[in-house]
Amino acid sequence: MNKISISTEFIKLDALLKFANLVSSGGEAKILIADGQVSVNGEVCLMRGKKIRPGDTVSLGGQTIVIE
Repeated sequence: MNKISISTEFIKLDALLKFANLVSSGGEAKILIADGQVSVNGEVCLMRGKKIRPGDTVSLGGQTIVIE
């Protein structure tokens, strides 16, 4: 489980995946999110613009990120 710190109120899901180096591009993030491969707080999320806030967890391909 990796921890990512953000200095803003929130970060959008697609931007977080790029920031955490889980995807190489925004296009790749869009496809993975649309395919239902990304979960937020244990639930599949299909919204690439979902606001991720401190305390949330995001999972993709067996990797989990906790936002601080």
